[in-house]
Amino acid sequence: MQLNQTRDMQSGRGDAAPGTRTLRRRRRLRRWALATALLLAVALGVGCSTCSFYRQAVVGHYRIVLNQRPIQQVLADPAQPAELKDKLRLTLHLRQFAEQQLRLPVNGHYQRYVDVGRRYVVWNVYAAPVASLEAKKWWYPFVGRLAYRGYFSEQAARRYAQHLAKQGWEVYVEGVEAYSTLGWFRDPVLNTFIRHEPADLAETLFHELAHQRLFVSGDTEFNEAFATAVSQHGVLCWLQSLGDSATLSRYRIGLEREAEFVKLVARTRQQLEQAYAQLNPGGQRRLPPDRLAAVCQAQQQIRAQFRLQYAQLKQQWGGDTRYDAWVAGPLNNAQLNTVATYYDWVPAFKQLLAEQQGDLERFYRAAARLGKLPKPVRHQRLKELCERARAASKQ
Repeated sequence: MQLNQTRDMQSGRGDAAPGTRTLRRRRRLRRWALATALLLAVALGVGCSTCSFYRQAVVGHYRIVLNQRPIQQVLADPAQPAELKDKLRLTLHLRQFAEQQLRLPVNGHYQRYVDVGRRYVVWNVYAAPVASLEAKKWWYPFVGRLAYRGYFSEQAARRYAQHLAKQGWEVYVEGVEAYSTLGWFRDPVLNTFIRHEPADLAETLFHELAHQRLFVSGDTEFNEAFATAVSQHGVLCWLQSLGDSATLSRYRIGLEREAEFVKLVARTRQQLEQAYAQLNPGGQRRLPPDRLAAVCQAQQQIRAQFRLQYAQLKQQWGGDTRYDAWVAGPLNNAQLNTVATYYDWVPAFKQLLAEQQGDLERFYRAAARLGKLPKPVRHQRLKELCERARAASKQ
């Protein structure tokens, strides 16, 4: 796809004087040192396992900070492959589109590049009881309780997952290509997502920048659904601005198939909820052997039905394999919750945008008002928006 590349004025400035660069570097290091000290202070006030978690988080992110390079420097490096340079130029173009057309705060993000030397930058650990879809939550400073725990090492993530499994939790480990520091640092472009197709790259960048625009402490589902809705709308707007009807059509088909897959997962979760209500009405995390055997049998039947329905759906798609690897997973409560975390409230935010006549500033203000409500009230409003979205789709 051919693009009219737009030069980013901030990243296109000439080199600063050595003294200025030193001052900037010191400011960055002081900010990093402050955040590091804060995280360590929190860690030292809790148990050893939590201390170890924060230590790996600090070290993992610090390595990224140390190894990142300005995009303009990478572009000027003759040793770098042309494909990488094309994607970095596209990134600068997408930054400008996000700021000017989507009203997302770029604030110096995605002006640097780093190759972390692995397929994923972070591995998230998810957990849930054997007979419940209530996700385990972890508390973090500043952001509250989230439904996952991230590690910069796959080995460390799987080791922690095994620890949880021994305690009776169902667990799922998932590789993550990008994450947002929510403005604490300037997020760089990573090798883990830079080589995606243009539409997927745009969706990743818009998603992470949406977290800069709005983030509600302690509500993972709200935050991820908001960012997903914004990123998908942003990609549609971007492709329309390019006049690339072929890519726009493929992207829309992808969104339709994603929605169908999400509905299949939602139906499966509903079936599991009904089974758990019958077999574990008290919501116990640890079950006696006979009750546990009944739960496992019900799970096996529901998962087999899910895989059969997915095969039928895949056939309707002409053999599209995009979800095969995910479906090959354990399909336990923890894994199924990952889809709910990102997609349950997406129709609500799309309906909210429609009710604002597509005006993004009005949409952001309306979403921010929802974010200020108590969580039960907020989720009730989102549920009402989902119902209005379903009604509108039937008209």
